[in-house]
Amino acid sequence: MPPIIGIDLGTTNRLVAVASWRGGGVGAALAPRVIPDAQGRALLPSVVRYPESRDEGGSPIVGHEARDQAIANPRTTIASVKRLMGRSLADARADLPYLSYEVVEVDDGRSKAARLRLPDGRLLWPQEVSAEILRTLREQASAALGVPITRAVVTVPAYFDEAQRQATRDAGRLAGLDVVRVVAEPTAAALAYGIGLRSGGIGLPIGDSTEQIIAVYDLGGGTFDASILRVVPGGSGLQTGAPTADIFQVLSTSGDTHLGGDDIDHALVELFTREIGERFFGGGGGSAPVLPPETRSGLRDLAERAKVRLSEHESAAVRIEIEAPTGSHTYERTVTRTELEAVAAPLLDRTIEACTRALRDAKRDMAGEPVSCVVLVGGATRMPLARRRVGELFGLEPYIALDPDQVVALGAAVQGAILSGAGVGRGGTGVPPVSAQAGALLLDVLPLSLGIETAGGAFAKLIMRNSTVPARATERFSTSVDGQTSIKLHVLQGEREMAADCRSLGVFHLSGLPPMPAGIPKLRVEFAVDVNGVLSVSAVEERSGKRAGLQVVPTHGLSREEVERIEAESFEHAREDMDRHRVVDLLANAKLDLHWITKQMDKHGGLLSGDELDRLRAATALLRDHIDKAQADWRAVDANAFHRAKEDLDKSSVRLHEVSIAASLREQSP
Repeated sequence: MPPIIGIDLGTTNRLVAVASWRGGGVGAALAPRVIPDAQGRALLPSVVRYPESRDEGGSPIVGHEARDQAIANPRTTIASVKRLMGRSLADARADLPYLSYEVVEVDDGRSKAARLRLPDGRLLWPQEVSAEILRTLREQASAALGVPITRAVVTVPAYFDEAQRQATRDAGRLAGLDVVRVVAEPTAAALAYGIGLRSGGIGLPIGDSTEQIIAVYDLGGGTFDASILRVVPGGSGLQTGAPTADIFQVLSTSGDTHLGGDDIDHALVELFTREIGERFFGGGGGSAPVLPPETRSGLRDLAERAKVRLSEHESAAVRIEIEAPTGSHTYERTVTRTELEAVAAPLLDRTIEACTRALRDAKRDMAGEPVSCVVLVGGATRMPLARRRVGELFGLEPYIALDPDQVVALGAAVQGAILSGAGVGRGGTGVPPVSAQAGALLLDVLPLSLGIETAGGAFAKLIMRNSTVPARATERFSTSVDGQTSIKLHVLQGEREMAADCRSLGVFHLSGLPPMPAGIPKLRVEFAVDVNGVLSVSAVEERSGKRAGLQVVPTHGLSREEVERIEAESFEHAREDMDRHRVVDLLANAKLDLHWITKQMDKHGGLLSGDELDRLRAATALLRDHIDKAQADWRAVDANAFHRAKEDLDKSSVRLHEVSIAASLREQSP
């Protein structure tokens, strides 16, 4: 079988790698290497230039040539498309001022998805653009390895949701690739560094015999992830049934799918644009003029080049020609590292906050173990300020033994070789081999909780955030209305207690149920998340055997603001949410109790003594009063008092249940 390649689907650059077994028997070793293009270049710019019109013909231009032509062809050159995949126009709105091409919203009756519109009116899905780049990488690997490549492990940010992961798989399929596994970028990086744990190579500097906690700080071109992992060298720690396997267990992850080197570029572009407005457009108070696409594209290129240079030097010169109402002008200035760090500082603050959240979430699983090593991933981590801030937070010198631009692809290639069990190709890498007997077990996690809406609009979480995938959870529910023949299941994602405050992922119905009294149907709901993060939901009514299912594939994902809002509000409203959830649950159960007890009182109440009947009527009236108040406004009732009233009715109705059962038995006797 041809090898399974590894692809890093980066916002700014993409690259492909392969891992092959060397030697045989006990001495066999696995060595990953990046596959360069025909000119020996490892990185392929994530840029595609399309023909000006359908009539022009020809194939899209991908990579270096497309990037070089971007300033001259801004409207037909697509860059940073990763930030649009699986998104709506609203999600992408913050990026629009910096894009030279047009992004529009297309409502297909099911969703509102972001699409790209070329000057001749052609509409492109972001996945189509991404597929052009993936196709180029596939052809590059096929030519280098001498075999047709059809399978790949593709990496995504750990904080990508279901919609973004699905968009990634769709892009692979359009490129002629079977995406056999989607791996989180920090996990892939840890896997690349982890090779050599026992072989004495360039592995993590954490020893070779004990469990260790490592942090991965991944700041790429368009996304940021912070992950805390436990690395267990083969032969120690967790009992997995494969004691020689290295284990890479993600304990927690946090991040932002809308934060990366592009945003630092944008901050510089804003600085340049304000100055251009003041100098050449007569703008007062730092106003920013509206510039043509060619100029915006040129400024973005200048900003990126300045940022890269300032990682190694203290200053960088920028120069560009500007067309203004007063004529042609030359904008030029020198940017210092201090200026860059000033505009980048607020963005890096957000990455540090995400790291703090990840540490907090992992605290229970860390069990007091300190972080042993901090790994830097992504080209933007070359900024000295980023390295200083990370070192200050963790109290450790960040580890950068492998190229931060290549480490994710190398890890994906290792995972590909493990999945395929074999590899082809030759060549050195500078990366140490790992024993063929070792293998690796990857344990990723879910970024947000998953569940369903229950009676009263509450959110029942079945799989909690930071649960290890693959994950499976089962919960039993019932009905709250007599004679119900259809049950709606509303699948949600989020951290709040009420469904209205969470993200809807999909709705499906379990229909054709035989009419039964409320509370009698037995509905078993199962959530299953596979290793790629794809959620499947199934439901079965156990009395009738009716079944229904759904593979949840949302059409666009969570914006940065939504993720931040979900997390922040889950803490801000925690007590209020829990109280409301409790009242809603009490209301649903109390109504069901009252329904059955009232029915039994009407039928068998005459068999009770006067005192028993009075106590039961009083308890019923009190609980009904709580129900009426809760239905009008959940804040109008005290949850503890509501609970006591329900318990009091339960106790007061014991005698009623006894006489009802006895009466039923007498009725059934011959």
